[in-house]
Amino acid sequence: MCGGGVVKWFLRGIGRVGFPNREADMAATTPKLDAKTFDEPDEVRQFVAKGHLDVLTFGGITAGRGTFEPGWKWSENVKPLAGTDSCQSAHTGYMLAGRMMVVMDSGEELEVKAGDAFHMPPGHDAWTIGDEPCVLLDFSGFADYAKPN
Repeated sequence: MCGGGVVKWFLRGIGRVGFPNREADMAATTPKLDAKTFDEPDEVRQFVAKGHLDVLTFGGITAGRGTFEPGWKWSENVKPLAGTDSCQSAHTGYMLAGRMMVVMDSGEELEVKAGDAFHMPPGHDAWTIGDEPCVLLDFSGFADYAKPN
């Protein structure tokens, strides 16, 4: 076999040599076309106090809308649920309303405010700033956030 014959032989043999069925795998892991609203979330997780998380799931993908009331602080209102010294979730999202201060374990600080897109690596504390609730959307860090350990 030369040239194209080798390729055809290889491709024909893929299904018989233990390679997974790519189409079946994709069907099992690819979410269907879907739309949901945070007004009717799949799950609501209450913090110890001063806020909650609305969760939507699309296959293996989780999106969350967090509402953090004035006076909310991760180390007081979520740490008892997480059981870790600092938040170990990475968050990538968009701030809809309010302001939040984020302090990394290293001491690095960042204020996130309405209109900001953000990324917060694992290893941080955070709290609301001011008298307005902080509302944000997170597309990477809420799969297990605020679930009791």
